[in-house]
Parts: sequence; C-alpha cells; structure tokens
Amino acid sequence: MAMHVKKGDHVRVIAGKDKGATGDIIAVNPEKQTVTVAGVNVVKRHRKDTQGGTNRQIIKGGILSSEAPIHVSNVALVVRQGTKEVATRVGYEPVEETRKRPDGSQYTVIRHKRVSRKTGKEI
Repeated sequence: MAMHVKKGDHVRVIAGKDKGATGDIIAVNPEKQTVTVAGVNVVKRHRKDTQGGTNRQIIKGGILSSEAPIHVSNVALVVRQGTKEVATRVGYEPVEETRKRPDGSQYTVIRHKRVSRKTGKEI
C-alpha cells in the first residue's frame, strides 16, 4: 500500500511519547504501515555475547539502543517555508512527461509528483 512519506524524508512526530520530535526516515515498511525515524522511539535491548560468522568472532553484547518503528499516521512531513520548518500534508499533481524509446520514437506518460499542501511546491 502506498504511503505519504518515503525513506529520507524529514518528518515530525505528531503523536506518542516522542511528540514534537523531528528526524529523517531511515526505514519504511509498507506492509505494516510503519516508519523508523532517526532519534525517535529509541528502545534499549539487552543482548548476550554471541559467536557469529564463519570465523567464530565474538559479537559483544550489553545494553544496545536502537530506533523502533512507529506507525506512519503518527508522523507528518516537514518542509521549509522561508526560515521555518512547517508540517504539511502531501498532495499529488499529474504532470505530463515526454520520454524516448530506444528506437528514437517518443511517447507521453502522466507522472504524479508529490506536492506540499501548505506551500504548493514540489517535494
């Protein structure tokens, strides 16, 4: 299923324990409708020392911090408007594009570009 944000987008958390925090999306899972945002929803995992790989190296354990995914409905895309960063909704506008085939002939396609609803500019 399509989502309104992509990997690399700058977003603000609008609900949950990290409400108001901003960060870049580092992972997206469309099947579960979740995104992982850098520095948001940090959880601690307790890991044991383990032996891994073919050369039997010991992987150090301990208390490891990492980001956990949050639902995509809890984030809003952030765009720059002048010097401010504002949260916005995402719209889609059709754009007609001309492309070339390998044999040299041309054809037109309709592509949908993402547009900020607050600023009206392409994202």
